[in-house]
Amino acid sequence: MIYFASDIHLGAGDPATARCTERRFTAWLDAVSRDAEAIYLLGDLFDFWFEYRRVVPQGFVRTLGKLAELTDRGVRVVFFTGNHDMWVGDYLHRECGVEIHTEPQVVTLAGKRLFLAHGDNINVGHLPWLCFMNRVFRSRPLRWLFSWGVHPDWAVKFGRWWSGRSRKSHGGESDRSVTEPLIAYARDRQRIDPVDYYIFGHMHYARDYAADGLQVVLLGAWDAPACAVLDDAGKLELKRL
Repeated sequence: MIYFASDIHLGAGDPATARCTERRFTAWLDAVSRDAEAIYLLGDLFDFWFEYRRVVPQGFVRTLGKLAELTDRGVRVVFFTGNHDMWVGDYLHRECGVEIHTEPQVVTLAGKRLFLAHGDNINVGHLPWLCFMNRVFRSRPLRWLFSWGVHPDWAVKFGRWWSGRSRKSHGGESDRSVTEPLIAYARDRQRIDPVDYYIFGHMHYARDYAADGLQVVLLGAWDAPACAVLDDAGKLELKRL
């Protein structure tokens, strides 16, 4: 079995809420690890993460320990960076054995081709300012300037403030219309390079769209947890937890 989740946003909210989210997530990792061949985390595992050469944010010890335990046991854990944790470096790979991707990928699993992405920088060509912001925040010069010019305490304080604003921008959205841009992207891409399944995060709305030979799964956010499961026969299913 292969599992997919996204938008856990570890560290979000007040300390009690953040701790509850982490316990729920690590309990899920425990449960799925019983039959998991691989676990894919499609972005925004953390509500904010900035990795200095020798400094990482405090907290998340339950999650980091659990990820290391799983990879030590031979379970693949694959992490796609999201817009809240785009500044991940090699720490998760070195310390926890996690495979890291910073761009969308087409992979073959259980005999099926899947297009996997967080989704934040997909189908935003009609929003030039967002394209510009994506390029700026992902640029190596900005990352270097931030790491050398901002003390970690201030970096985390700013990052959590910025992440809170970004997360709240999803708060008023409660209908499936927010997923339409990603479905439109999948529909256009399918004409050029067909795959069996598309899986995205980012939009904080869980949805399994299937029509005209196209299946797109939106994973939702961890305040109403959902995951996708690909079984050994190659069937993909969205499950609400």
